[in-house]
Amino acid sequence: MTTTLRPIEPLQRNADGTRSRHYQVCVNGRPVGALHLDTHPLLGDTVARIVDLRIEEPDRRRGRATVAALAAEEVARGWGCRRIETTVPATAGAALRLVHALGYVVRNRLMDKALGDTPPALPPDSRARPMTEAEYGPWLAESREEYVRSLVDRGVPESEARAKSERDHATLLPDGPRTPDVWLSVLEHAGTPVGTLWVGPREDQAYVYDVKTDTAHRGRGHGRTLMLLAEAQAIAAGRRVIGLNVFAGNTPAERLYESLGYQTRQYTLYKALL
Repeated sequence: MTTTLRPIEPLQRNADGTRSRHYQVCVNGRPVGALHLDTHPLLGDTVARIVDLRIEEPDRRRGRATVAALAAEEVARGWGCRRIETTVPATAGAALRLVHALGYVVRNRLMDKALGDTPPALPPDSRARPMTEAEYGPWLAESREEYVRSLVDRGVPESEARAKSERDHATLLPDGPRTPDVWLSVLEHAGTPVGTLWVGPREDQAYVYDVKTDTAHRGRGHGRTLMLLAEAQAIAAGRRVIGLNVFAGNTPAERLYESLGYQTRQYTLYKALL
């Protein structure tokens, strides 16, 4: 039996510059599922995304999804894409096994945690204060560069990573430290600055956009304190869920978040198209 992709619409060229197309997954001409392929709205036209891939129940576990995903890679190559990505819910075990078998690797995962009504207390001698204008400039420059390095280390071309970093920071912090509903904080311990925190809204939850313990003060529990501060700020703002992104390979951060009760909700995976 032959599994193929059958376009069900012309190639769509969207206003934001992306391309998109829906397909039927067919076996010997018989529809058995659907696939949606597009190019990435943030990373540009050289990055394809499998937005959706579904096989109907009677035809599952017969390799249809594998062939459809491989066919999507061929389409993406024809579009001139150098990389393909997809997102998979943490609960979708079969889908995760499929993409791993096809050579996709995890770039990052989204985690979140349900919060109660009582803000956690910070440890003795630890206090938070707003980031000053003088501190904001150096912090922003370092935050942008770290974001670029994290993306490049996980397969994103540097030019695309740099453009995404500039764009994301400009969008999320249009007024710098005075951006409404955003908390840019400095954590001090015994009067000494030891770390920084950036928390803001994202849909219906609070979101940790950046958290960092200064190099000279790592390994002393300040990362945990910064995360407690994030929870306290979220609760004070009326948010009862807090989320974050963690890049694959950042083992200390992954262990910290898991120890605090964060759960993985979604994986983003990618594969280079040779």
